[in-house]
Amino acid sequence: MTQLEKIVEFLDKAKVYYLATDEDGQPRVRPFGTVLLYNGRLYIQTGKVKSVSKQLEKNPNAELCAFMEGTWLRVSGRLVNDDSLEVKTAMLDKYPELKGMYSADDGNTQVLYFENGRAVFASFTAPPEEMVF
Repeated sequence: MTQLEKIVEFLDKAKVYYLATDEDGQPRVRPFGTVLLYNGRLYIQTGKVKSVSKQLEKNPNAELCAFMEGTWLRVSGRLVNDDSLEVKTAMLDKYPELKGMYSADDGNTQVLYFENGRAVFASFTAPPEEMVF
């Protein structure tokens, strides 16, 4: 299993992670649930009309955090927009429940991948495991 596969597997099992962004120096955190490994990149999904999209446009540095069964995962990096229909379609195919709100060609669906990513798995009982991708 690759490092990215391990990250995606953890996030899939956790179901919810929290994404932190910046809004003019004020941290903003909200729950997310979409994650996709596509062409060797770790993707998340949102809508271009949402505040989080506007925050990432101003400052693309972000961090997510998930917790499950005594272990937490933090992933940080720069989120880069990818407007390809193929990756949007792949994301919506993985999360068909979103198709009532989004479509790959609606002009609103946004998928972003982590660039210069760093992940840390940690717990109170084991040394941290760091990954760079």
